[in-house]
Amino acid sequence: MTMDHLIVHEAHNVAMRDTPQHFYDKQPSRGSYIKNKDQYTEWYNQSINNPEQFFGNMAREYLHWDKDFTKTLTGSLEKGDVAWFLNGELNACYNCVDRHAFANPDKIALIYEADDEKDNYKITFNELLTRICKVAGVLQKWGVKKGDTVGIYLPMTPEAIIAMLAVARLGAIHSVIFAGFSAGSLKDRIVDAGCKVVITCDEGKRGGKTVNIKRIVDEGLNGVQSVSHILVFQRTGNPQVPMTAGRDYYWDAECAKQRSYIPCVPINAEDPLFLLYTSGSTGSPKGVVHTAGGYLLGAALTTRFVFDLHPEDVFFTAGDVGWITGHTYALYGPLSLGTSSIIFESTPAYPDYGRYWRIIERYQATHFYVAPTAMRLIKKVGEAEISKYNISSLRVLGSVGEPIAPDLWEWYNEKIGNENCVICDTMWQTESGSHLIAPLAGAFPTKPGSATLPFFGINAAIIDPVNGQELTGNDVEGVLAIKSPWPSMARSVWNDHQRYMETYLKPYPGFYFTGDNAGRDHDGYYWIRGRADDVVNVSGHRLSTSEIEVALSEHPAVSECAAVGIADDLTGQAIIAFLALKNEEMEHPANPEDLQLLRRELIMKVRGSIGPFASPKSVIIVEDLPRTRSGKIMRRVLRKISSNEAEELGDLSTLANPEIVPKLLSAVDAQFLSLKK
Repeated sequence: MTMDHLIVHEAHNVAMRDTPQHFYDKQPSRGSYIKNKDQYTEWYNQSINNPEQFFGNMAREYLHWDKDFTKTLTGSLEKGDVAWFLNGELNACYNCVDRHAFANPDKIALIYEADDEKDNYKITFNELLTRICKVAGVLQKWGVKKGDTVGIYLPMTPEAIIAMLAVARLGAIHSVIFAGFSAGSLKDRIVDAGCKVVITCDEGKRGGKTVNIKRIVDEGLNGVQSVSHILVFQRTGNPQVPMTAGRDYYWDAECAKQRSYIPCVPINAEDPLFLLYTSGSTGSPKGVVHTAGGYLLGAALTTRFVFDLHPEDVFFTAGDVGWITGHTYALYGPLSLGTSSIIFESTPAYPDYGRYWRIIERYQATHFYVAPTAMRLIKKVGEAEISKYNISSLRVLGSVGEPIAPDLWEWYNEKIGNENCVICDTMWQTESGSHLIAPLAGAFPTKPGSATLPFFGINAAIIDPVNGQELTGNDVEGVLAIKSPWPSMARSVWNDHQRYMETYLKPYPGFYFTGDNAGRDHDGYYWIRGRADDVVNVSGHRLSTSEIEVALSEHPAVSECAAVGIADDLTGQAIIAFLALKNEEMEHPANPEDLQLLRRELIMKVRGSIGPFASPKSVIIVEDLPRTRSGKIMRRVLRKISSNEAEELGDLSTLANPEIVPKLLSAVDAQFLSLKK
């Protein structure tokens, strides 16, 4: 290890020690499934030392198998041939619906919280089964069979859940495309997946506004030959929405022709259950493949043990099934356990900022799972609404999409949890299928800002990015990797296994590479520090931009920040820091020198925290940062803009706030112009 790298590691460790790490030790109101740290450690060690026995037992306990598996695990990360539950056969729809409908038909499965609250309703497991079977009957009539792919482009309504489970019932593969994607992005995904049928609706409703869903589908499917049929749910019933004869059919009319029950088609545990596309900097969508047995078990186990979810609970995931959070924790996790799930179509601000809290009060929700970006919004402009509602039914609060900052964690704990709830800050990915690192509610203490400890089967490792060696012991920082397979891990990229290998398994042979920087503190708790590709080399000094962000965030004026590296003729790379301020008036002060003074203070803060070599070349004040709909800051956009490569921004379809891009361009141009002067 070089002296420069030792300096960087020490900077990481100092930042880690300076991060608030006081423990919060809480128990949910009823007895937890995992009682304490000792029980967690015992189960965790079993899952690592004997995964075949541990997950074999869990699979037989939590899933219904039409045909038992003969071997629990084979293959390796190095070869990329991992397979779980060999020769076993099951059906995801049966596991999520049929078995609960037969045992408890009148229990509520889905609670639909519509964009307009007067349209809310509930669906029992028995009703859900009937509606799924009818859609499956339509698809079956159209020739959809085991192994076919079906595209789903629907807003967050019960029909999205029904469509996914209807596809799974037939042993087919669903590919859900978020209903905010453009026609071009929709087309890319439909074509890559080779979808035979697309399920959509006439129009969507979000925040009181109408979204022209079918028009986007028509534009996206122009010239696409693989799609033979489109099933259209009439969400608004607008008669002006165009329908193409011989291709487009209305949901209700076609379902009325089908019988109320058709049997499930069992598939192999390693057969694909779904594809879910993630975007890359090249603009080429990447279809992540998840398999039926391993994924479903991961969804069930993490939902049960991370959130301590009991059958009588009500689970509210404020996420869309267009993303992995909606797949795993609005659908497959809660329903596989027979628990009621709230499906939320609207936004946290419509018709006012009390929307989340009315939902929790109305249905006595016990669990609330949301991205920090939504909490930041409410903290900033909607905090006054919280006290108007009784949300004391809550036991567990979840955070997803990005690490939750310690100050926001504390606010979440105080204002939403009333200091009585367990907070589960969960770290995972589309590719992981389910949680990698997360607290188990009530089992052990948590720390604000830390994802805490690995879930069962997650053999987490911190790797030195310079020499590729695992860093053992505690108080270490590097990149996060996993050194043994787990059931819900993605098996491939659709039709491009080499891309899967190159992205996840070859960077550090024998490990799955998460792509994240992370640290393990003196208690063995994990702290996620941002993407590992955000590493810069300034005059020979390698350092993570996440550490610069930690230093900048400590300044009282800073609300949020992101640092990126760009090419520099003198130093090889230079650091550009983007900041949003807590006081918006400071963005355009009456005296411009005040802003320059703030910039100098921020640069000195970094120099003092890490060293002169880490000083940003420029500090750019912006009103907001570009972020995905899951709340993650899209740093590659900042990197491209800072590098004068705005024409090469790549796929922006996952950007939640595309309107910020022109403003970022202007801010960068203005700052660089002032530097030249």
